[in-house]
Amino acid sequence: MTVPPEEGLRLAQDFPDATHEQWQQLVAGVLRKTGATAFDDAAPESALTTTLADDIRVRPLYTRDDAGGPAGLPGFAPFTRGARAEGNTARGWDVRQRHARADIEGTRRAVLDDLSSGVGSLWLAVGATGLPVAGLARALEGVYLDLAPVVLEPGAAFGPASAELLRLRGQLTGQAVPAPGSVLGADPLGHAARTGAHDTVPELRREAAELAVRCAEDEQGLRTYVVDTLPYHEAGGTPARELACALATGVAYLRDMTRAGLQVAQACGQLEFRYAATADQFTTIATLRAARRLWARVAQACGAPAPAGAQRQHAVTSPVMMTRRDPWVNMLRTTVATLAAGVGGADAVTVLPFDDALGLPDAFARRIARNTSAILLEESHLAGVIDPAGGSWYVETLTDELAHTAWAHFQEIEAAGGMAAALRDGLIEQRLRESWDLRTTALARRSEPVTGVSEFPLLDERPVTREPAPQPPGGGLPRVRRDDAYEALRVRSDKHLEATGARPKLFLAALGPAAAHTARVSFVANLAQAGGIQPVHDPVTVDAATVSAAFTASGATAACLCSSDTLYAEEAAQVATALKQAGAARVLLAGKPDADRREAYRAAGVDEFVHAGGDAVAALTLLLDRMGVDA
Repeated sequence: MTVPPEEGLRLAQDFPDATHEQWQQLVAGVLRKTGATAFDDAAPESALTTTLADDIRVRPLYTRDDAGGPAGLPGFAPFTRGARAEGNTARGWDVRQRHARADIEGTRRAVLDDLSSGVGSLWLAVGATGLPVAGLARALEGVYLDLAPVVLEPGAAFGPASAELLRLRGQLTGQAVPAPGSVLGADPLGHAARTGAHDTVPELRREAAELAVRCAEDEQGLRTYVVDTLPYHEAGGTPARELACALATGVAYLRDMTRAGLQVAQACGQLEFRYAATADQFTTIATLRAARRLWARVAQACGAPAPAGAQRQHAVTSPVMMTRRDPWVNMLRTTVATLAAGVGGADAVTVLPFDDALGLPDAFARRIARNTSAILLEESHLAGVIDPAGGSWYVETLTDELAHTAWAHFQEIEAAGGMAAALRDGLIEQRLRESWDLRTTALARRSEPVTGVSEFPLLDERPVTREPAPQPPGGGLPRVRRDDAYEALRVRSDKHLEATGARPKLFLAALGPAAAHTARVSFVANLAQAGGIQPVHDPVTVDAATVSAAFTASGATAACLCSSDTLYAEEAAQVATALKQAGAARVLLAGKPDADRREAYRAAGVDEFVHAGGDAVAALTLLLDRMGVDA
């Protein structure tokens, strides 16, 4: 039967609207069926909330009553919905590729390859951690500077690097005009955060402000400063902490430029902001939207006309989320992060190659990185909608909560004397360390899983090796990665493999039929491999009479009992005793028995209990220690 179009749209028209209270009653009923009792009858959804970084709580349901703060319209203050009325619909975002090779000819080849394959602008590390300043001209030979913007990452060398780029731009002949969007990359406070060289900050800030005056007066479309939040992101910062550092840094640079003679509107036009985009897509979207709203408020408070408060944003896929093991999974992470950056309204997006954590990327990795944006733009048409997240009650609320939390952190920095003082006196490092300590706990307990590392590791993967990258600047804030603790465990296992020809082994003493032990066998096998330990599950099941011979034949030095709580009560004590007598250096039990049974199992030889939510890093570290695997 053919249904007329107008009839096909009347799916729920004749049903009464559901109320929030009805939904709450249904939630409470489901919770009671699951055995949950710790929830508020008046607000049962409180049992289903998730706490994000910055202590922001995400609820399971948002309604029109949760619209968040003022969003405005795209292209209008407070620019929450985008700095341009058309968003990225006209051209998509600027696909910006980063290059950090010290090799001039290698950089030149990679740059030309990128520009001929969809990249719109270049991000060049110059100076001590990348391309020599003297090699910039050769590296850009063949690059049409009237078409391709260049963004420098010069560290303390921004003076010489800027002079060289300005010289190259000045060589354009005829009617050619340098492409808008280039950035000289001055970031004195970011450099101090990376290096701890606080004594050089005043002079670097003076030099940068003078350069900004020149660019504002003589160089149309050229920006002087990058307000880079990556130093704070890579030190373990939360989104709100990173936003606060961006605001405080931007305000410091505005003060420098206005003291040097620029109007506030001119000074705002000399700034580009750089943010990390993570695979937590909604947080990334909300962070970029909140950043624009917050900066518009700063510009307004400084007396700038409303259009000057439109923040230019460069999003970079997070280095912190990139893993060294199973690096191919990084392609998936960067895809989600790029999608979030695009939906969040970033003007330019850099996709770090999947092998970024291993050294200099090869041509394949660079191609996949730039094609990530190409697919999202050309095939998924992601930029075809202005502010696609706008109007989502969840996103609007998350944006508002992030903005308020970041503003409070920003006020703390300003009260401490501003960004330079907060960096010098250790306030920033202390706050970032507090944030990272909380996240480290979540990573260790695997409540924040890392696919391919803490979850579903590939123990026998072939190592991916790359040419070493230039050493990044050090001496300032630390650099962290989500995989740090697990990487240390895997390195221990690799050294053991190299020295002995075998990985450390854990024997899985599975009791009873498969139905009783499969779930916990899978859990322990996954856990063991996260620490570089090879699980041995052969034979499929054992008992007190057979476990000694099976353990000896396995070549393992430790064992873990895996079964149901019922079978544990019947067999665990005897099996644990037999394993100890067979020479097991460590006997684990998968599960979380009550206190009485725990003591009984300990008396029989069980050393530790492993279970979901436990500290996996601590358990694996101790296990490797007892196995005699050198640190």
